[in-house]
Amino acid sequence: MTHSTIPTARLGENGPEVGVQGLGCMGMSFAYGPTDADASRAALERALELGVTLYDTADAYGAGENEKFLSPFFRAHRDEVVIATKFALAIPPEDPSRRIIRNDAPYIREAVEASLRRLDVDVIDLYYMHRRDVNVPIEDTVGVMAELVREGKVKQLGLSEVTATELRAAQGVHPIAAVQSEWSLFSRDIEAQVVPAARELGVSLVPYSPLGRGFLTGSFADAATDLTADDFRRQQPRYTGENAAANAALLEPVRTVAEAHGASLGQIALAWVQQRSAVNGLPVIPIPGTSKPGRVEENTAATRIVLSDEELDLLEPISAKVAGDRYADMRFASAGRE
Repeated sequence: MTHSTIPTARLGENGPEVGVQGLGCMGMSFAYGPTDADASRAALERALELGVTLYDTADAYGAGENEKFLSPFFRAHRDEVVIATKFALAIPPEDPSRRIIRNDAPYIREAVEASLRRLDVDVIDLYYMHRRDVNVPIEDTVGVMAELVREGKVKQLGLSEVTATELRAAQGVHPIAAVQSEWSLFSRDIEAQVVPAARELGVSLVPYSPLGRGFLTGSFADAATDLTADDFRRQQPRYTGENAAANAALLEPVRTVAEAHGASLGQIALAWVQQRSAVNGLPVIPIPGTSKPGRVEENTAATRIVLSDEELDLLEPISAKVAGDRYADMRFASAGRE
């Protein structure tokens, strides 16, 4: 069992120093099948021991239940953790199973107050716009978010799944500390425009799903047959049927590199994402999700793996061969609007 703590990186130009790897907490309450509260609490504590200080949640995860679940841990360690949560995926009263995107001022103000109550904190360290409503000018949305900073309800602002153009427009209203988007060996669309814009503007990148929602670890081969009926991954095109079979074959070079390092597939996938910081010249703070303390130890150990140029070259072709989109509907991902 490792007890080494991970290095740190800064969120944005004026944000806090955080562990160079964060923790995605969604699966502790929502989306990935059965949950285990005791194991999740142990994972949170172990992550903090190892230097993980950025904890990522959202009001949409379990309709607020994830924020409530995390609240006791945050209260116990308030001065040690950086809390990131999000707004924008609203639940229509007439259909609790649906989510609609809202970026309007009344909703943002309602959402931040609800998150503050559920989290039981006085201020949110990093507040993200979770998804973009193209019918609301992003300058207007960020303008409301900036008011929350001035009012002391939020410290830093973040955006999720935005294009480079949207990021530049937002930065013109208020400094943006972080952009969150999917980034992994399987998902590299943000490298074309979003990453260069973030580097230019002094914005950190926070990759979600750096392990390809578990597919890059080899933990499942086909979501339709290997995962429970309530698992969100069954809805994602690249993880079922012919796409899944084709994508599983793409893991062979990851296995080759993993064997050379005596590491797991997941550790190589994470090491590749962590190394995007040096490759692209900006802070990169991935947030792999897990509810198991052992996985936290495995994931954080990946921050100490350095891939050679030859290994990076071996992994380079993977993303171009991936079958299937990230989502069934790509309109709400940045790549669908670039």
